[in-house]
Amino acid sequence: MNSMLKSLAKKAIVYLQEISPELATKILFKKYLGYTLNMNDPVTLNEKMQWLKLKVYQDNELVCKCVDKYRVREFVKEKGRSDLLVKLIGVWDSPDEINFSVLPNKFVLKCNHGSGSVIVCKNKEDLDQDKVKKQLKAWMSEDYGLQRAELSYKGVEKKIICEDLIETEDGNPPKDYKIFCNYGVPKFLFVASERHGDDAYFDFYDLNWNHYDVQNDHLNSPKGNMKPNRLQDMLKAASDLSKEFPLVRVDLYFENNRIYFGELTFLHFGGLHKFTPEKYDEFFGNMIEFGHLVKTGRTKNV
Repeated sequence: MNSMLKSLAKKAIVYLQEISPELATKILFKKYLGYTLNMNDPVTLNEKMQWLKLKVYQDNELVCKCVDKYRVREFVKEKGRSDLLVKLIGVWDSPDEINFSVLPNKFVLKCNHGSGSVIVCKNKEDLDQDKVKKQLKAWMSEDYGLQRAELSYKGVEKKIICEDLIETEDGNPPKDYKIFCNYGVPKFLFVASERHGDDAYFDFYDLNWNHYDVQNDHLNSPKGNMKPNRLQDMLKAASDLSKEFPLVRVDLYFENNRIYFGELTFLHFGGLHKFTPEKYDEFFGNMIEFGHLVKTGRTKNV
């Protein structure tokens, strides 16, 4: 019975957001964060993400381009940062189009229209191709944006892309450096380490690599994270890719002394995950400034 009620509730939210994305967002916000979304004067980081989602990002052509993990590569090139791009091996409209025989022994497959839809292949001989195709077909059938009223995904033309595998010295997934930026100015970041599926450690830092004592649905790493020796270059890359946006998270990798582009994320965790202690929701929110948009009601251009 509980699973049936959850399924009905999920369908109701999907239906509601087609009629009123703002109302659907307010319901989800209250459910997950426990406080009422303030759309008149957003203060916390989660509130500011929701305000931008509803008032700016969902109808913004550039944002819609940049949430697309295939088309964002063009944006990175336009910003003069082709040096950051992981080598693209192939792109397809359907899993059935993939010819695995011509792919290298190691690669990464991902869908361009959502989050977390990634398959890492470290040895093609061990790959169950039928299982991979079945999983890709399942992901391609999903409308990711409908899960949390993220309508900027609505116009994404679904594709599967294949990229080089970023290899690490220890063979584990590379650390993910996620830098929150405000109109091209990096403000703070977190490192996702020891990632295995949905499990990972999250550690938040200021730009001088001072650690914030905060959790965001993930524990802090017991080992900590060494400051990258090219941190300033990483911050410069994040700045180059974020100047047009009031708030965007620029995700980068750093392996073998090279910086790689991951993605641009406009809604960290959909703007629906708690910080512990809760004060950090407002603390981080205060770093992101776009009051001129709220006061003037200017929403079409960022």
